[in-house]
Amino acid sequence: MEVLRNNDFTGGLAAWARDSGGGNDEQLARVLRNMRRIRDAELTEKQEEILHLYYDLGMSVPVIAREKGLHKSSVSRTLARGKERLKRYLQYSW
Repeated sequence: MEVLRNNDFTGGLAAWARDSGGGNDEQLARVLRNMRRIRDAELTEKQEEILHLYYDLGMSVPVIAREKGLHKSSVSRTLARGKERLKRYLQYSW
């Protein structure tokens, strides 16, 4: 289940894909392929797990914190660092 949140990087990516129609299928496929590769290779294990819980499973920060026994600020920082790292690597995918 994909949960889109305002001002989130992947939410922006989804909006871009929706608005660009079918003309950029190749670019979108390349970005998604690179995102998977980056998540596997460039993120820390903790960043990858938090991003998976947040984006792929649609869990909120408080729920992730409670499930993992972490403080909400720790989850938020890990999420922000992971998103920034993804963004930095993905900007070279174009």
